[in-house]
Amino acid sequence: MITSIFSKSKPINFIIVVVFIILLFVISNFSVLFNELDETLKAILKLVIAVFLVFLLDFIISKNNLTKKNSYAIMTFGLLFGMFPEALKYSDFLFANLFVLFALRRLISLQSHLHIKKKLFDAGFWIMLATLFYFWSILFFALVIVALIYHSQNDIKNAIIPIVGVATLIVLLLVHNVILHNVFVRPSDFERFASLDYTPYNSRALILKFTILFTSFIWILIYFFKTLPDKNKRLRPSYFLIAWASIIAVLVGIIAPVKNGSEFIFLFAPFSIIMANYIEVISERWFKEVFVTLLIITPILSLLL
Repeated sequence: MITSIFSKSKPINFIIVVVFIILLFVISNFSVLFNELDETLKAILKLVIAVFLVFLLDFIISKNNLTKKNSYAIMTFGLLFGMFPEALKYSDFLFANLFVLFALRRLISLQSHLHIKKKLFDAGFWIMLATLFYFWSILFFALVIVALIYHSQNDIKNAIIPIVGVATLIVLLLVHNVILHNVFVRPSDFERFASLDYTPYNSRALILKFTILFTSFIWILIYFFKTLPDKNKRLRPSYFLIAWASIIAVLVGIIAPVKNGSEFIFLFAPFSIIMANYIEVISERWFKEVFVTLLIITPILSLLL
């Protein structure tokens, strides 16, 4: 039933997902929403970014024909926020994820073979900007290398363009620091905190969530790679980029200093696209419902543990 509702791309589906995210946000940020004005404004900004991510994800998908005309991806995206509402609390994660998606959008659009240099420059710039908010976003620069392999094998000069984008952002940062702080680089510009201590995951609720998330992820990722040869040849590089983005997102979460589930926010978008492709090709309706139902009941069950 749930997959039937989202089987078509309709405005009501956006309304359902956005209202769901707003409710989650109010519940998870209730203590700061009705506090001091400054804290309230910061909270509202986080909400705006979270809602904008839904529309950005759908734009990337529809613009590049990554799924059929349905709303499975935004449905999954909203449900992942339901599993990990803590992701709505951290503005650095939200901003970094936003800029990584901007970069991914530019890299995926390379499939058109138009304005390649401009898109590579933008990708390098956006990933570097994401790095200023969350340092380990720099790992997503690997996506630029993957894109270069697929789209610019015959033009080595294009490899310099993303580096120019990175350098441009660094120059702007230096100018900003000199004007406002009278120094070139501040320690806070690139905070490289990491942690391999997983004791915070030692709770029944998180164990349940991660079991469902990564079992589903591995299952659909394997299926995704198996079906890649059947995809449109022009779109295959884009699908490979999405798969690599999901793997890098898992790596970013593994080394993140925060260990409460919010660190896997970078996985939400690529997972949603892969899940949407999986739901599209599964003929057994009950099997589709099982995957979606698991994402719905997991956060409910975790509250009871």
